[in-house]
Amino acid sequence: MAYKSMATHSFRNFSTVSSFCNASTISRTTYPMTSTFRPTLLHSISVASRSVSVAAGSFTWDDVVHVSLPESFQDDPSDLTGYFEKVKLCNRGSDTQSEILPFVIDDQIVGYVHHGFAKHLKQYPNVFTFPRDDSVKFGAYLTLHESLKTPKDRTLAVGDVVKCLGEKVIPGTRNELYPVTSSFGAPNFFSLERAAAPYFGIKVYGVHMNGYVEKEGKKFLWVAKRSQTKPTFPGMLDHLVAGGLPQGIPCGENLMKECEEEAGIPRSISKEAIPVGAISYTDIKGYGYKRDVQFCYDLKLPEDFIPENQDGEVEGFMLLPVANVANVIRRTQLFKPNCSLVIMDFLFRHGYIKPESSGYLELLQSLRSGTCF
Repeated sequence: MAYKSMATHSFRNFSTVSSFCNASTISRTTYPMTSTFRPTLLHSISVASRSVSVAAGSFTWDDVVHVSLPESFQDDPSDLTGYFEKVKLCNRGSDTQSEILPFVIDDQIVGYVHHGFAKHLKQYPNVFTFPRDDSVKFGAYLTLHESLKTPKDRTLAVGDVVKCLGEKVIPGTRNELYPVTSSFGAPNFFSLERAAAPYFGIKVYGVHMNGYVEKEGKKFLWVAKRSQTKPTFPGMLDHLVAGGLPQGIPCGENLMKECEEEAGIPRSISKEAIPVGAISYTDIKGYGYKRDVQFCYDLKLPEDFIPENQDGEVEGFMLLPVANVANVIRRTQLFKPNCSLVIMDFLFRHGYIKPESSGYLELLQSLRSGTCF
């Protein structure tokens, strides 16, 4: 089997972020990352139960290759247990629903807020109020002050609160706005800083693309390794291309933009990407309530195409047989969690997970555990 690796060397600078609430100025700068692929396989990987234990972000491409090889471990590819574990990892906290308040605007639920985070919002009564509806529809809930009537006013007011709360409460500010709606395609009530989305429990949409190659009748997937400087899931495995869906950009256009930035795929090729559905999940952890929907795409790439990162967010790439990628998902937690679900969807559609496997339909349905609309 042939393996390809592409190393990237890049700088990424983050602009200084200042708070409007007398908080100290926050700045963050990242440093160049280097990735090299060494063909010597590593075998110092412990096996616990059905999964291989490798610290997230600290592994090498050698580790990835080793755990992907069918002959490396005596396990049953038809055993779906490892896949179910990945679904569970993206759908935690259902037992904490009683700690969550609905976030309501114009009689529509647009999000959910944990009581612990709501305490921070109570400091800003001119922006947030906490009425109670004694009907069965809402009960106690969070809403915006009645003086905030337009999307622009709401965006500015909530944005100021996010800046005032700062990195200690809402880490990883990106200066990127996401629309706040009741459902996909519905009118936009206001726009919210991306990093704050899980704290307000708004539904977030993204695009994930499986870039694959066919050689001699076999399929291979390009896999990316995230930069160690990424604010979320640094150093973990990822799709060839993936990204959130920000304000005002259609899915297809956003995917082509991400293709150029993350993998150097020209639009002449990325325009051929095929939308193949979506996966969804609901994950409650701490004060965060993630309600995510990821639109899935497949792109068949030329055999001689080598991805090249342009924005400094990817440490390197590797081309692996699809069955080997499936082994990495089943055996480890090296992939960014939601990427596992999108690849599992690919495995179903391309026949790598078969109906003969026990739990087939349950696993298929679980890839859409969250509401998709």
